[in-house]
Amino acid sequence: MTPAIALVDDDRNILTSVSIALQAEGFIVRVYSDGESALKALVDNPPDLAVLDIKMPRLDGMELLRRLREKSALPVIFLTSKDDELDEALGLAMGADDYISKPFSQRLLIARIRAILRRAELRDAPEGATDEPQAETVMRGRLEMDPARYQVKWEGRDVTLTVTEFMILEALAQRPGVVKTRDQLMDTAYQDDVYVDDRTIDSHIKRLRRKFRQLDPAFKAIETLYGVGYRFAEG
Repeated sequence: MTPAIALVDDDRNILTSVSIALQAEGFIVRVYSDGESALKALVDNPPDLAVLDIKMPRLDGMELLRRLREKSALPVIFLTSKDDELDEALGLAMGADDYISKPFSQRLLIARIRAILRRAELRDAPEGATDEPQAETVMRGRLEMDPARYQVKWEGRDVTLTVTEFMILEALAQRPGVVKTRDQLMDTAYQDDVYVDDRTIDSHIKRLRRKFRQLDPAFKAIETLYGVGYRFAEG
């Protein structure tokens, strides 16, 4: 079945250009120019994934997500302005699956959409229902990562990560003790034609640590080598 994607943004240029790009990739696209008109449609006729702008008239993306989460576990990607780190953190805490900062690459958005749809499909599928070969589980000390399902456990307890956070953590955990520079982590998490600065990677690392420390206040597995980058300590 062809996946349906809902775009909710008050910027007509974004609605038009992203719709064309998604349709070219084979998706069904539904567009809404404000949160209020989108809410009923997302609940009554849910798509497979929604892309929500945060700053919109009538009902902003944050409130739209809050109301949506009362009734649905629909996968959501937030579109944020470059400097809206607080909004990003709040959105993720409220249940967004990932976020992309404007201006953004359409290739990046499409890659994130496909990854999140795949994660949702595998999460909801019965064990053994897929014939596809499964990537090996990554075990690093108290960390367990399932790349096929984008699932992470620390000491046997689930840690909910965005796709971007998962990819950064996986890059670090694949080679414990080896330092990854910010540029290397950018290449892991973003497409080649997307510019992100050091602060973006640092923000992801900060959120990763925060999520693990909510389960384990003594979590220190992601180490900073100042002026160089980050590494995963397996012990």
